[in-house]
Amino acid sequence: MEKWLLVVESNSNDPAREKEFNEWYDNVHLPDVLATPGIIRATRYANDNATEGQGKFLAFYEIETTDAPQVLADLNNGMVKWTEQGRITELLSIAGGGLYRQITTPVERK
Repeated sequence: MEKWLLVVESNSNDPAREKEFNEWYDNVHLPDVLATPGIIRATRYANDNATEGQGKFLAFYEIETTDAPQVLADLNNGMVKWTEQGRITELLSIAGGGLYRQITTPVERK
């Protein structure tokens, strides 16, 4: 089974509603995404010094699968369904991201 990392940079469209955006992301969006088969863990980070065009928020989604394209297809189908259900906030703005295949095992400091 291969390990992958899906990285998503995002912003809140309304800085005055950033707290609401983060509550939605943590309490609605992450559980929805984690219900996608193959996605096993999610972690978010904030860059308090983000520059123009860069995402202030960074989400890492860890994936374990033998079929990464299928996981992405399932996630995309989920996004369509969640949008139709009103589960995607209008505050979400995607700034960038990518899918990366793990090529080394984790290395820790000795």
